[in-house]
Parts: sequence; structure tokens; C-alpha cells
Amino acid sequence: MSALVHAPGFGLFLTLAAYLGAGELHRRLGRPALLAPVLVAMVVVAVALELLGIGYDEYLASVSVLTLLLGPATVALALPLLRSGRALLADRGAVLLTLLATGAVSVAVTVAALELWGASDALVLTTLPRSVTTPVALTLGQTIGASTTLAVVLTLVSGVLGATVGPWLLDRVRVVDPRARGFAVGMVSHGIGTSRALAESDTAGGWSSAAMVLNALAMTVVLPVVARAFS
Repeated sequence: MSALVHAPGFGLFLTLAAYLGAGELHRRLGRPALLAPVLVAMVVVAVALELLGIGYDEYLASVSVLTLLLGPATVALALPLLRSGRALLADRGAVLLTLLATGAVSVAVTVAALELWGASDALVLTTLPRSVTTPVALTLGQTIGASTTLAVVLTLVSGVLGATVGPWLLDRVRVVDPRARGFAVGMVSHGIGTSRALAESDTAGGWSSAAMVLNALAMTVVLPVVARAFS
């Protein structure tokens, strides 16, 4: 049993099995937001690793192929952006204003909350990239001197929470325009949120993809400047 658990491909098998099982459960239960496949799979994998005594480094090496696919997967999410390009240009004023306001609030709230709780500068640096997609967060984390492992974990948690809770909150405040829904989800939960928005409609997915890409570009410029205050 130990040899099987610590076999090179076990982590990959566990991850795929957990996600496929979570996807089937999600479908059978009527696709509830709080049981998003990514969230359920993440919990199942975490519990399994703990029970089986598999370390993070060992697991990461086992799923390295999935890590390599993050980049192409993120690029693929930009395809709906091409379909919504004309609409984005038509509303470029509102898009730019929303992008600037949301980005500023995200950074300000993150920094203020951590400073209020007396968090270390290192932790503040690590949380800064949480609102950008995972490959960008990894690169940004290295650039600003953050703990890249924790930065990626926080990015995934942010994405899962946004994709899970975001649509539910938008329903509560009666936001029905797919453009607004998609852009909001994409800003706070990047790639994971975009896949969730695509499940609603191509329009929501396109606007979510636009938000993810534009936010990543903006934060690539802004976060290194903000990070200097905590270096």
C-alpha cells in the first residue's frame, strides 16, 4: 500500500479522480455554487494527503504535468475575450473605471486588513498577488520577494471562494446582466471564476476573461510598486 501511495503518478491520479468525482456530484445535485468541483476536489485532496502522509513537495512533483498546463489553460481562457472584444471597446469607459476602482479596493483592503491585524511585511507581500491568475501570481510572487508557495495557495483559495460565493452574491443583489456578472467574477476569482462564468453563458465568460487578463496586466505594473513599501 505504501509503495502505491508514494508512486510517482499517485498524486495525479488522486487529483483527477477527486475532480471528476466532484464534477459528477455537482451535476447530480443541480450544480449548487457552494459545491463547486474545484472547491470539493481541493478539500478531498488535502484530506487524502494528510491521511496518507504525503508531503506537499512529493505531491507537487507528482502533479507537475498539471502545473505545466496552467499556462496554456490560462491562454485558452482568453478565447472568449476575442468574441467579446467589440462589446468591450464599446463600453471601454465603464470597463476602465471598474478595473481601476476594483483593483484599488482589492489592494487597499488587503493591505489595510493585514496591517490592522499586525501581520508581518512578508505576509503582506505574499497576499498581494492573490487576485491575479495563478501563473501570473507565481511570477509576481518571485518578483516582489513573496513566498511563492503560499502566494499560489492564497490565489487558489481566492479563486475558489470567488467562483463559489460570487455568483450567489450577485444573485442576492439581483445583478442579471451577464457582462456585469462575468466582469465581477473574473476580477476577483480569475481563471477559476472564468470557468464558472462560462458555465453561465459565453457572454459572461468573455467578460470574465477580459477582467482576468486586464487585471493581471494592471497588477503586474502596480504590485511591484506597492511591494516596495514592505521590502
